[in-house]
Amino acid sequence: MVKPRLKRHGKKQRVTYRIIAIDSQSRREGEAIREVGFYNPRKEQTQLNLSAIIALLKEGAQPTETVRGILKRAKVLGQVGINLQLEIEF
Repeated sequence: MVKPRLKRHGKKQRVTYRIIAIDSQSRREGEAIREVGFYNPRKEQTQLNLSAIIALLKEGAQPTETVRGILKRAKVLGQVGINLQLEIEF
């Protein structure tokens, strides 16, 4: 399954994240299928490729909890009308 999730970039104390689409079995720093956004928590900056994110979500991709929060703040989920269920694995 493909998941939009965060990939860490930057130095210590200067962390930024890229929002990527990646296979759920891959490592955080693994090979990304596609880069769909950028998030800087220090300055609260977010840059999203909305068409790519919407396409992934419509194909059934389940974002991680953090990415889901970023998308909610950007009002992407309400705009598209997609309800995402939190997938719990035991």
